[in-house]
Amino acid sequence: MSDTDGKKPLGLSGGALSGRVSQSFSRGRSKSVVVETKRKRVVVPKPGTQSAAAQNAEGGKREKSVPDAELERRLKALQNAKAREVEDEARRQQEEKDREDDRVRRRAEAEAKEREDREREEALRAKEEEETRRRAEEDARRNAPASAAPKEVVSDPAAVEAAAAATPGSRGGANKPLPPPTRRKAEEDDRAGRARTAERDSERRSGKLTVSQALTGGEGGRQRSMAAMKRKQERQRQKAMGGMVDREKVVRDVQLPETILVSELANRMAERAADVVKSLMKMGMMVTQNQAIDADTAELIIEEFGHRVQRVSDADVEDVIVSVNDNAGDLRPRPPVITIMGHVDHGKTSLLDRIRKANVVSGEAGGITQHIGAYQVTTESGAVLTFLDTPGHAAFTSMRARGAHVTDIVVLVVAADDAVMPQTIEAINHAKAAKVPMIIAINKIDKPAANADKVRTDLLQHEVVVEKMSGDVQDVEVSAVSGQGLPELLEAIALQAEILELNANPDRPAEGAVIEAQLDVGRGPVATVLVQKGTLKQGDIFVVGEQWGKVRAMENDRGERIKEAGPSVPVEVLGLNGTPEAGDVLNVVATEAQAREIAEYRHQAAKDKRAAVGAATTLDQLLAKAKADKSVAELPIVVKADVQGSAEAIVQAMEKIGNEEVRVRVLHYGVGAITESDIGLAEASGAPVIGFNVRANAPARSSANQKGVEIRYYSVIYDLVDDVKAAASGLLGAEIRENFIGYAEIREVFKVSGVGNVAGCLVTEGVARRSAGVRLLRDDVVIHEGTLKTLKRFKDEVKEVQSGQECGMAFENYEDIRKGDVIEIFEREEVERSLS
Repeated sequence: MSDTDGKKPLGLSGGALSGRVSQSFSRGRSKSVVVETKRKRVVVPKPGTQSAAAQNAEGGKREKSVPDAELERRLKALQNAKAREVEDEARRQQEEKDREDDRVRRRAEAEAKEREDREREEALRAKEEEETRRRAEEDARRNAPASAAPKEVVSDPAAVEAAAAATPGSRGGANKPLPPPTRRKAEEDDRAGRARTAERDSERRSGKLTVSQALTGGEGGRQRSMAAMKRKQERQRQKAMGGMVDREKVVRDVQLPETILVSELANRMAERAADVVKSLMKMGMMVTQNQAIDADTAELIIEEFGHRVQRVSDADVEDVIVSVNDNAGDLRPRPPVITIMGHVDHGKTSLLDRIRKANVVSGEAGGITQHIGAYQVTTESGAVLTFLDTPGHAAFTSMRARGAHVTDIVVLVVAADDAVMPQTIEAINHAKAAKVPMIIAINKIDKPAANADKVRTDLLQHEVVVEKMSGDVQDVEVSAVSGQGLPELLEAIALQAEILELNANPDRPAEGAVIEAQLDVGRGPVATVLVQKGTLKQGDIFVVGEQWGKVRAMENDRGERIKEAGPSVPVEVLGLNGTPEAGDVLNVVATEAQAREIAEYRHQAAKDKRAAVGAATTLDQLLAKAKADKSVAELPIVVKADVQGSAEAIVQAMEKIGNEEVRVRVLHYGVGAITESDIGLAEASGAPVIGFNVRANAPARSSANQKGVEIRYYSVIYDLVDDVKAAASGLLGAEIRENFIGYAEIREVFKVSGVGNVAGCLVTEGVARRSAGVRLLRDDVVIHEGTLKTLKRFKDEVKEVQSGQECGMAFENYEDIRKGDVIEIFEREEVERSLS
């Protein structure tokens, strides 16, 4: 039995199909390869069966592999799809309905507009016909008397028919056929009417860009504006409805500053700039619209155009800062502001530390207060007090003055063992100038050398009479170390505040005063502000002096962030665009534009003021100033400090150093670290850089080392003043002093060959030295001053001759000596001078 035996070999049905493919290679070689082709299996469902998805949709038997959750999700997705289709169909139908309604509405509007145009044209036509008829009747009435007499002369029937046709109101004239000339005239009128209509359409379409014009570039050049087209249509409508109506001129109030541009003036009057320029040229001023004119000329132009003038000045920008008069019902009690004043080292900060239960004096350089500190204290009784601690050194006079201006009560601290000192007197004067009540705190009462009665007696010399001396000024004996008398001091402050009845309105825009300002490295410009009226809130826009800003954040005296600060609350404000001057007033405004405008105006005004002060008014004054400056030696310096108040105080102290021969000139002072620009300025002027509680940054230090600029750092104000005073003293010329050392009387005059006249002298007083200077006196009148050429004792040249001895003297380059003259011998020495 063979392998095939007439049967097919075993194998998978529907397998791959085999075939042969011939491959060709280079050089005529070829190869036959057997390949198999797989067929794709197509599954045809049997009749009467359904797919698994259909069975699942109909709720029939589902696949075992599909879980219930997946089936529910598929069903929900199918239902959502059907719902979306329904919603989309409803939305599409609604949009179609809206579009149809819109088309109907636009069609109705177009028809209404066409109807109005048609009625307007019919009215115009009726009006023209009425006018024509009325004119024809008038002509007929005028011609009637002339044609009544020769009635029988008119025998031409054509003329009669023409006259009848020319009269529209004649009976039966409209039904008669028109003769050829009249028909021709009607056709011409019809053509003229169509031409007028086409012209109107072309006018209506003029100024509008069409596609053909855009492609071909037709009507190149400037087109009429939409406003001009609307004005033209309005004129045509008014003309159609019964003639033009003259518009009434609008009289405006024109705000007029000191100078104004011509174009701005025309804009404020709502007039054409060309008309304003024309009026100015008629007045003889050849100006353009970009040139400025003065207020008087602009006022004449405004009056010529019929408007009203309202004069304004640049200072009117500050009118937005309104001074609100508070109603009595809006006032609320506020904490008192107490300023502690007194002489240096009398214990002001220590006393405040004892009250606050803090330690501020340990952080001050040299134990001396350098800045104004603002603190708020709550007493045991619950009363809130605001304290300002001012420096006691004489250089900080201006800072103490600012403290007095914002205060309600002054606590004058006087040491019981030191009594009244110069700055104590200065503090008394500041308090009197500010018209604020004083409370005398006699400190250091626990010391053995304390004498409170001497303090009270010394105060009498300055018109301060305390209660123990039958006066009205309270005085309390206290000790900052032991705390003795502090409750009595706080009770006296509370009593004085109650008498003053301090009130403020917290529900108004804030107003305050800058106590201190500094440039912080991480936070930028920071100002210590004492709020005096209203409430300062985070986000408020304010202007302070020449600076403006927005309150980004506020911190109280304990370093805590707060959202708002009421009256008598000291806060540190962040968000300024620059460092303000200490003592500037802070005002809250409505918008940032107003704040910027006010700050720019104030900056320009201050700049103009400084320029006016520094400028010489006449040439003579300029020459005199240059001549005076030529003989004065200057010590230039550059000052950088940590806060604005310290910088101002240093500058004031520098201005006091000097005399008519030498002075200190501050080239630049500012707040913040020493920078490269400061080093560059110092190098150009040969000046040292002085840093008060600040340091130079790395680039500035390297630049100073390269350029050889000296940088000096200080933390105590009087050390700085002493060093600058010593440096300025070095510029003073040495003082020449004469010391008289002896007198000699000429007894005889000898003539020596080769030497000249030699005086034989007797030293009557002191000593005669060869190196000393001499004066020749004749009858007590100086006739010569010079030096000695020779001084001999017998035949020997000597250095000096004592009193009572004889000697020979010869003058350098002088021979006129006589018997009986007196020689005055003196020595000169240079003494270094110093500034007191």
